Amino acid sequence: MSLEKWAEYGWLRSEPTSREEIDGLLGIVSRDIHDAGVEAVSDDRRFEAAFNAARTAANVALRASGYRTATQLGHHLKTIESLELTIQADPRLIQKMRIFSKKRNATSYDSAGNISDQELEEIIQLAEDLRQTVTAWLRQMRKIICAAALIAVAVLASQKIVAVRAQQEQSQAQQDKTQPSPDAATLTPPPAYTPRPKGAPPAEDTPAQREAIARWRAKAEQATNEARAEHNAVVTPAYNFHYGKLNPYTPGNITVQGEGFIQPGAFPSAEYCGTCHQEAYKQWRQALHSNAFRTPFYRTSVNLLIRDNTRGIAFARFCDSCHNPIGVLGAALTEDSKVDRARFDADGLTCTTCHSVLSLDSTNGNASVQMGVPSALVDENGNRIPGEVPFDMILRHPERHSQAVMHDFLHKPEFCAACHKANLPAPLNDYKFIRAFTAYDEWQQSKFSQRNPLTFYTADFTTCQGCHMKRAAITLPDYGAKDGTLVSHRWLAGNTAVPFYYGFDEQLKKTIEFLRAGNYLNVDIFGIKKVGTDKLIAPLGRVAYNLAPSDAVEAYVVIQNKNIGHSLIPEVRDLYEAWVEFTVKDSSGKEIYHSGFLKPDGLIDPRAHSFTNRPVTDEGNFVDNHKVWTIHSVAYDNTVQAGRSVLVRYEFRMPSDVNGAVTVTAKVNYRHLRQSYLDNIFGKGDHPAYPLVEIASRTRVLKIGDNLPEDPDPADNPDWMRWNNLGISLLDQFQYMESVQAFSEVVKLRPDYADGYTNVGLTEIVWEKYDSARKAINKALAVDPNSARATYYDGLLQRRAGNTEKEIADFRKVVEMFPQSRDARRELGITYYQKNDNTDALEQFEALQKIDPDDLSAHYNLSILYRRIGKRKEAAEQQAMFVDKKVDPGAPTYSLNFLRVHPEISTESIPWHIHSDLVDGSTGPQNGK
Repeated sequence: MSLEKWAEYGWLRSEPTSREEIDGLLGIVSRDIHDAGVEAVSDDRRFEAAFNAARTAANVALRASGYRTATQLGHHLKTIESLELTIQADPRLIQKMRIFSKKRNATSYDSAGNISDQELEEIIQLAEDLRQTVTAWLRQMRKIICAAALIAVAVLASQKIVAVRAQQEQSQAQQDKTQPSPDAATLTPPPAYTPRPKGAPPAEDTPAQREAIARWRAKAEQATNEARAEHNAVVTPAYNFHYGKLNPYTPGNITVQGEGFIQPGAFPSAEYCGTCHQEAYKQWRQALHSNAFRTPFYRTSVNLLIRDNTRGIAFARFCDSCHNPIGVLGAALTEDSKVDRARFDADGLTCTTCHSVLSLDSTNGNASVQMGVPSALVDENGNRIPGEVPFDMILRHPERHSQAVMHDFLHKPEFCAACHKANLPAPLNDYKFIRAFTAYDEWQQSKFSQRNPLTFYTADFTTCQGCHMKRAAITLPDYGAKDGTLVSHRWLAGNTAVPFYYGFDEQLKKTIEFLRAGNYLNVDIFGIKKVGTDKLIAPLGRVAYNLAPSDAVEAYVVIQNKNIGHSLIPEVRDLYEAWVEFTVKDSSGKEIYHSGFLKPDGLIDPRAHSFTNRPVTDEGNFVDNHKVWTIHSVAYDNTVQAGRSVLVRYEFRMPSDVNGAVTVTAKVNYRHLRQSYLDNIFGKGDHPAYPLVEIASRTRVLKIGDNLPEDPDPADNPDWMRWNNLGISLLDQFQYMESVQAFSEVVKLRPDYADGYTNVGLTEIVWEKYDSARKAINKALAVDPNSARATYYDGLLQRRAGNTEKEIADFRKVVEMFPQSRDARRELGITYYQKNDNTDALEQFEALQKIDPDDLSAHYNLSILYRRIGKRKEAAEQQAMFVDKKVDPGAPTYSLNFLRVHPEISTESIPWHIHSDLVDGSTGPQNGK
């Protein structure tokens, strides 16, 4: 990152300075440091003076570099953060100044008398140290005499900054290992606390204590209400109600308790919570939630929306409802905002955003929650006390603290769905509803939810929190810990870019460890074919075969999504990158074939098998910069859904002079973010290489001559599962005959496995071979009469045969066993509808809509059923939602326009394809290198 890039983002503007301006600013710094030392002045005013001195010193360095902050919200915070790019300030100093900035704002605007002696001493010392550092830096950079000389040196300084920053990026990991955590250093020690014995009743308050709490609550409510009223009086007249006064937060779905906007100051700071929850605070500070808004990866995209000629900042409420809800609810997202964003932008999703949610409005996503007035404590009657309260009140009644900040839904996937499910609504794109990502829906349909009877495999119930918030031992004091462990507030997942960018080495290390856990994906080099023959030699390692020089070989690589509760990349697949790298090497290590390599410019081999997508505009152009409001179609979308598998085929030729053996390796690589998107943000070649993580891999040795069976690797799936995964992948590639053959191998190896027969049956149903499908399903039910999965497919076959009552019985049985099964509810509703049983059909489709509010079948059938029973308003609403959510018939044309000029992507968009270096029967580079 550089000052030039900040200027491109609109955060700075280039403007020459002068010796007189620098001298004047330094004079202000000296004056304010002097005023901060005057003991006759209140501690609050002394603190403000010292903070102003420090901030002005930061501005001296920025102005001396030839830049000024743009006139926009949060420009004071940008001045502070620019210290990293001017004098290469320690990140801990910048973090400390952020904290002091919030303290200064609270002292100036909220309440008096909150400055401690220690805080005052620290800010005065910080200001003095920063003055000396900046002054020394000015001398070093030779910022002297006249404006012309000053400007020339500023150019040299900016060049030096970039070079030093590059050196810092290389050495940051080593530095962070030897320095204490900046998070821990910024927190005051927690107050003394002795937990009550397990099972002991809550403390009993005396009448005086109850009266004191009542007075505090009354005072807090009055102060909060008055502050909210004052805030609304200021912000409402200037607010752009683009979607009408009844929809102040549209296109987002977020709402807030009470009347009008809620002042940002109503949300207690993370540092307040961190006093008693230091481990959680430390983890949160490095996690994605705390950095949800401020990163250049997010800001670059949302700034494009704000600057769009036909849209503007009002439309950004769609994004910020999840990335910066305090700003949205506080009326900061408007052209002439009166809100000081420096108070919350750097914290993104702070503690009291998640822990102030009162209810989940739906699983529609786009921040479908109702936010309450933040509270850290309730009284003995359960009434919420707004804002911060003294720590002794909380520690006397931790159970009341829990009642204020903890809700049962915080442990449920539906809570995560609020933001980890999104669509692009018509109010955003002036077009129609388009699905963006559906991580929650994918979990709901996975084996881990135990809500879907149709999964290929089963597993114990696991929530989003069960994977991404696992308990771990604490290293810092935290009164929320149990038995020395705390649920993780790192929310480890796939984002390596943010911790890499900010130098959060611990977060990056743990994220990479999470991705490399080894149990999420299974890579299986399943089999090979000699080109020109139909025989599949499989499974490799378990059968004998022979290879000769010059043999053309087709390799079958099966990638199984084994233990991820959603697709391989569940969100924004246009930005994240996962792909298969496949190499063939001879015994000397010489490459014979390579697919999925990185080019010198960091871009992926364009013909690699990647788990990404390509959203396009209505003109068929790739939406390369994440302008989501311009998306009209998705040209292709490759992934591995939860519990399913994909088959990737590679074709290569053995060299005529090969000796001994060749080594074949297949691996799934992952990178966040896509290289071209990083180039969009920072400039091509203007950033270091971001981390590349190998998630899973498998290597096999193919010998020239005879290959004999061998013992399986401990990481390999059992043979029946290897065949099963092949069958699943072939089914998804519409290779029905080969899929049935693979599933038939499963039942040979596992004749007691009912799902093996079910898999044969469901493939033949799709293949429209109903007679043989019926035999397979009957066999599955003979093995397991209570198989909900086989019963469901039997219901489809009973419908085909016209046996309506048996069809209803089958679907009803599945619904009873899996009441949240979308498919069973949908099919039972269709059966009742066809039988003209409006009442029972309504029951099923309404239940289906509660499970999936976007289900097209529910919208369509409910629109008809409501009309039949005279509910015309409800019918019209359902009809409108069906029309809005139904795929645009023109969308395939937009996709084809893109694929027509991108043949490498066009090949990837076909489910069944081969990656090959064979051209007209000879060796030569076509797909790979």
